[in-house]
Order: sequence, then structure tokens, then C-alpha cells
Amino acid sequence: MMASALCSTVATGTGFAAGIRRIDPVMWQVPEEVPVALLYNGRSHAVMMATPADLEDFAVGFTLGEEILDAFTDIEGVAVEPQSGGIAVDMAVDKMLMARRALRKRSMEGRSGCGLCGAESLEGVVRKPRPVRAGFVPDPAAVQASFAELPAFQAMNRANRSVHAAAWCDAEGNILLAREDVGRHNALDKMIGAVIRGGLSPSDGFAIMTSRCSFELVQKAAAVGVPLLATMSAPTSLALDLARQAGMTLGAMSRAESIVLFH
Repeated sequence: MMASALCSTVATGTGFAAGIRRIDPVMWQVPEEVPVALLYNGRSHAVMMATPADLEDFAVGFTLGEEILDAFTDIEGVAVEPQSGGIAVDMAVDKMLMARRALRKRSMEGRSGCGLCGAESLEGVVRKPRPVRAGFVPDPAAVQASFAELPAFQAMNRANRSVHAAAWCDAEGNILLAREDVGRHNALDKMIGAVIRGGLSPSDGFAIMTSRCSFELVQKAAAVGVPLLATMSAPTSLALDLARQAGMTLGAMSRAESIVLFH
């Protein structure tokens, strides 16, 4: 989802026109960023700033990646409802399930670049990751091949050069699907939701992202059983610690444009 903006570009002349600056108007596609309210049975749980696309995937991925619910089957339906000032995404959940367990608390606001908005205490920031088992042997060549293929799946970014992408790949590095968003956490949520809703097995593939790798991304990936998460930048120390606890492999692009896998 994008909008157009009028801006200017500056060109400096050469030769006889050296030193002459020309300012030309251009049209630039910019990504949309709107408040997206996530509700369960009509009750608001969180409001996140996100790109208004693939919101069903976003809602499911956020719910499972944040361990609010344990399984996709716990969600009986998803309704996207445009509202004044934003979009509401309401998930229907069995009322008895809601009564048996309290939803993991999160504040009412989350910025697109924020991965821990709403944590109520220091203890609530870092969750113990679930154990993850891969259904394949991670191969640096497969990861490198997937990054080479990724630009073809970044339709939004080709137009505005300002959104993140998260892609799901099979064990050989073929990209099966990708999702984009102004927020890297949102992009991963959307990808997770698309994988789960599409009936794909998280243990049989891996995820790649255009962002850096922080611990929140590892927590989300581990929550649904993703065994390998590769990003453009190296992981933080906490991300690496959590990945090792979970049995996950992390990957990153090196300065030589090769892939480094962290076990």
C-alpha cells in the first residue's frame, strides 16, 4: 500500500553548465503507515503502526509469534474492518479458551519500529524461547541463493525503497512467499501468518529478512518453530543467546557478501 508525494531532486551540471544547479519536481511513492488495532472477540488488545496490507496474516502471525495463543486453530475467524483513523482486525476466539487463560498483556500502542512496546515489566521483555528442531540441514549456499532472489519479491520496496521484507524459503533456498511492511517486526508477523495460514510446516524451511536481527525477531520465530532466521545484518548478543537456547540457527550477510551461520 503506497501513496504519492511531490518532492524535488537536485542535479549539478557538467561541462559548459558546470556549477549550475537544476531542481526538478518528481513523484515519489511512499509507503502507508496507519494504526492497526488487534482485537480478540471485539476487545482491543494492541494498536500497532503498520502498512495496511496482508492484515489477516499480520493478525495471525502477531498472535502466534507473541504467544498470545498457542495454535492457529484457536482462532475461529479474522475480520478486517476499516474505521475512522485506522483499521481494526478482530479475531474470534472460543470464549471458554479466553476464560481459561489470560491473553499475554501488551499496551495499546506499538510503533512500527518497536518490538517490545507494551512490556509491563523487565521480566516481561525477554521470554524463554521454545525448543526448535529443523527438518533439514542449514546450508549457507541455500541462504545466499534466497537473498539473491529476494528483490524480485519486494514489489513495495521497488517503488518506495523504504519498507522491510520477510520471506519464507524451502530448504533449497527457493522463496515460497514474502511479506513487506514499514516495520521489520510487522513484516515477520505477516510472513509467519502467511506460512501458518498456508498450511506450510515451519520446521521444513527458513526465513530471511532485510533488517538486522534483534532478540524480538528470534522470539517470534522460535514461538512458531522456525529453525533458521537469516538477516542482512549480524545478530545482537541477546538474539544469539536466545537462538542457542532454542536450538535455532541465525544467519547474516558478511562484508564479502557471503553468508555466515551462527550455531
